[in-house]
Amino acid sequence: MVKLPPLFCICEREWTKSMDLAKQAKIVDSIHDTLNDFVGQRLKVRANMGRSKIVECEGVLTQVHPQLFIMEVDRKRGRTARQSYQYVDVLTGMVELSQDGEPLFAPFVVDSTEDDIIPAPTALL
Repeated sequence: MVKLPPLFCICEREWTKSMDLAKQAKIVDSIHDTLNDFVGQRLKVRANMGRSKIVECEGVLTQVHPQLFIMEVDRKRGRTARQSYQYVDVLTGMVELSQDGEPLFAPFVVDSTEDDIIPAPTALL
């Protein structure tokens, strides 16, 4: 039996999965493009680190790279630390970004009737 790559799989379900990945990639690209406009600005980060540990910190978005972005976050006694986050974590809701109390991204919703990922408005500019 010959296995075909998922893109060419005859099974309709596999074709749907590969289409979802393409849509997710577009959403990640839009998150990247939006954050590129916020470089140098102060943002608040709320990151779910797993095991009921949620870290909230504030800092400056310093760099935007193709797969991740870097923030210089405030620590105790006036110190700062660099912290990196992935755009995929913003997509999945593991990382939430806000500025002046307003979220930069609304939650990304999965429509169960169509199995499509529908992004909410991308940013409040």
